[in-house]
Amino acid sequence: MNIQGKVALVTGASRGIGRAIALELARGGIERLILVARDRTRLAEIAQEIKALGVEAVPLAVDLTKPKELDIAIAGAWRSAGPIHLLVNCAGVAHQSSFLDSKFLQVQEELSLNVLGTYGLTRLVARRMAARREGTIVNVSSLMGKVAAPTMATYSATKFAIVGLTQALRHELAPHNIHVTALLPTLTETDMVRDLHRFRGIVPTSPERVARSLLDGLAKDSAEILVGWQSHLIVWCQRLAPWLLAGIFRLSAPNLEERNFLSWKPLRDSA
Repeated sequence: MNIQGKVALVTGASRGIGRAIALELARGGIERLILVARDRTRLAEIAQEIKALGVEAVPLAVDLTKPKELDIAIAGAWRSAGPIHLLVNCAGVAHQSSFLDSKFLQVQEELSLNVLGTYGLTRLVARRMAARREGTIVNVSSLMGKVAAPTMATYSATKFAIVGLTQALRHELAPHNIHVTALLPTLTETDMVRDLHRFRGIVPTSPERVARSLLDGLAKDSAEILVGWQSHLIVWCQRLAPWLLAGIFRLSAPNLEERNFLSWKPLRDSA
């Protein structure tokens, strides 16, 4: 995809990978950016940074988990700032815990934003792209969408879902001249992961590197974009020697269940 003179919508644009992608698109020649997040203050800040680069920025404060509000917001943005040529679904949330100690409200939050929020927004934008027979959709998954990680069961499940959604839409939307790709970063230094217990031996990457990898992948029309040598190594290990990867996980994964065991009480059947 040639982004010169195009309009892009980026979710999760107020921080982390989404913010880095928005800035990299601005530097790369995008004409207009629609910036989506819930935090109005942070959105205003990133919009000012982008305008300083000579690119039009349209902040759009909306909650992706509220379908009616989202529908109205996207319809208005398409009329006033569109049509949208590039959609980057980057908004997401992660909670870490042992499975036995997981909190259902956190599980619901991850599923609601990471899966349903992405699905709902993509459906709204893809329908309009299909009518114009033009568009590119990037779904930001994770390395955990290829290789599930202990202590991150729900997050891994949502990112596997994003990879599956991407693969399905790649084939289904191709007749409408819509290209769909998945971006799969490894552990990235963002606010979201700051309080996570790290896997030993994993070297985190930067949001800026993830953003540069996205633009490189867009230029090549890549179906999937893995970020970093560790990601490629882990995926190949999963394919060729899953037993070896299982052993690596046992040695490197944080043992949260042990830490929380004293406070954990098993659920009992109501009967």
